[in-house]
Amino acid sequence: MWRALILLFFLAGPLYAAPLTRADLAPMVLAPYELGEAVNDRGVWSLRNSGGGEAGYVFETAPLAPLPGFSGAPINMLVMLDLEGRFLNVRLIAQNEPIFVSGLGEAPFRAFLEQYRGHSINEPLVVGTPYGAGGAASDNVYLDGVTKATASVRIAHESILAATLAVAREKMQGVGAGPAPEPDLAHDEPLEWRSLIEQGLVGRLRVAEPALDAAFKGTKWADDGGDLDPARPYIDLYVIDLGPPALARAVLAQDSLDEIADVRARAPDDELYLLIEAGQHGLVSPDFVRNTAPDRMTATQDGLPLALRDADILPELAEDLPASLQDATKMVLRLDRRLGFDPTRPWELNLQAIRLHGMLMPEAGSVHFPLGLQTPERFFLRPSPPERLSPFAEAVRNRAPDLWLLAGFLALLMVALLAQSRLAGLRAYTPVRLAILAFVVGFVGFWGQGQLSIVTVMAVARGLVAGGLEVLLYDPFGLLVWAAAGAGFVLWGRGFFCGWLCPFGALQEFAHHLGRLLHLPRIEPPPSLARALLWSGPVALAGLLATAFVAPQHAETIAEIEPFKTAITMHFARPWPYALWAAGWLLVSMVWFKGFCRSLCPLGAMMRIGGLLRLRQWIPRRPECGSPCQLCRVRCAYGAISPQGKIRYSECFQCLDCVKIHDDPTLCVPLVLEAKRARRPS
Repeated sequence: MWRALILLFFLAGPLYAAPLTRADLAPMVLAPYELGEAVNDRGVWSLRNSGGGEAGYVFETAPLAPLPGFSGAPINMLVMLDLEGRFLNVRLIAQNEPIFVSGLGEAPFRAFLEQYRGHSINEPLVVGTPYGAGGAASDNVYLDGVTKATASVRIAHESILAATLAVAREKMQGVGAGPAPEPDLAHDEPLEWRSLIEQGLVGRLRVAEPALDAAFKGTKWADDGGDLDPARPYIDLYVIDLGPPALARAVLAQDSLDEIADVRARAPDDELYLLIEAGQHGLVSPDFVRNTAPDRMTATQDGLPLALRDADILPELAEDLPASLQDATKMVLRLDRRLGFDPTRPWELNLQAIRLHGMLMPEAGSVHFPLGLQTPERFFLRPSPPERLSPFAEAVRNRAPDLWLLAGFLALLMVALLAQSRLAGLRAYTPVRLAILAFVVGFVGFWGQGQLSIVTVMAVARGLVAGGLEVLLYDPFGLLVWAAAGAGFVLWGRGFFCGWLCPFGALQEFAHHLGRLLHLPRIEPPPSLARALLWSGPVALAGLLATAFVAPQHAETIAEIEPFKTAITMHFARPWPYALWAAGWLLVSMVWFKGFCRSLCPLGAMMRIGGLLRLRQWIPRRPECGSPCQLCRVRCAYGAISPQGKIRYSECFQCLDCVKIHDDPTLCVPLVLEAKRARRPS
């Protein structure tokens, strides 16, 4: 059992993928740009040009716009945006869409994302292809989708738009994107068509033919008006927000109200608008395809484009609406509030009028007629912005399940070690210990990233001098491990952390057991060399602390003497010198038991102080220990027992092997001899 456990955890792959850090993000930003500083706590970074000047922003889409894909998880992409709002690059970071994971592969998806480069956020970007002969005249900018993956790329597109517009509003225009308001479904007031008009709840745009001619005056399209009915306006548009039920009931028949309710249930973040066009414009081209972006309309808010889409509803109007509107062109559009759209703030709908000049290959020209719209606040509920938590509180909330599990594990471990004689006396003690160490490697190390490091000690030392210990508050998981290590430090000395809680130390122990399975020789340095090697850790510790104060810019590089970052944090995915250093110590541990812990480890050197500060001597001893019995000293894998039988607590890892011997009447030599004397006849 325990041999299989050793192999499983020694060969196990990475269990945890950490969020993007500066080290992860920087290689994705290609020349001539480089990563700047973090500008907020939502994963937005500044972008620098080759001269160090500000060039734009870099951000992930998932933290800003976590729109779920078909897998239930957001598609995460990296966006590079310049200061004018142009896409410098969009690349895939992570996705779990079934069609790309096990079907088409990621290549078509990556090719789709390459289309954003060079386009601006001020352009109405649409996924699809222009339809009809006049499609090229549309204001929309069409991005080719991916066959068989239309829905997935549309989700990716909306995620890119939502994240990019959020950054653009806040960083480029100073408009904070607060929580989107939602229609108040409980709000009710008696409304009918006349009252809607009187209260300005219906937006109206009216453009007569002379105004259209004036708009094209002085252009080559001035005389290309075609056959228009002079008795009808070119545009006679009415726009009503259907999100608030009170407004929808005032203009729609019951069947259409039921259809609107179904759409609201399926897509609660969509804001629906009814468009009634009683003029000659027609809203869309004759080749328009339903459930796509309209080709003769665009919309903006705060100067940034809004994504319009046909809701694929054929609305029936309420009977009391004017007869002239009953047979008019009608359309229901939807806008996604998740993309930053706020119906209670001013926004603009633009209708595009197109004229064609020439016979064989006509050249298209266009003018635009805007309609300003805004729905009163009383029809909406605006969620209160979430209370801003401190970085520590936010981190605790995000990792609450891990922290509860860790706290429970640490409590049980401490209770078990307080009852060390019972723990060591278990017949299955070795498998139990290995199971605990396996949990430490898998959960505390790979998953929780709770590997303590001398880097934290250096940061605290600098903080004590320069002021500010906030660094500890960003990792509550590691802070809880530190707290437990501190408590164990006082109770048992270094043994609690070094022997039970250090993930890399546990990996070394598994490596040593694997060496035994492979029948490798066990090597112990001569006593004089072993004593000399004990000084290598304190020397490394002193050098690291000195570097932290004298040359702090080199402190992190010097701290690579610890293989923890490579083995536990990065799962060996580092340049070969680092990987070789960490793997080399595991190979050494196959023949020299926990060699790094017992020699060069600077954190272990600091933990040795616990041998002096512990509250009591926890390892039981007998007068015969050391004279004449040497069994515990010979069996101690750490060399932590002196020839006189005393425990060197600064070197003891609390493995409890000597406790097991001490308490076992079949193993402890004094107890065995005493039993023999008791059996002799007097």
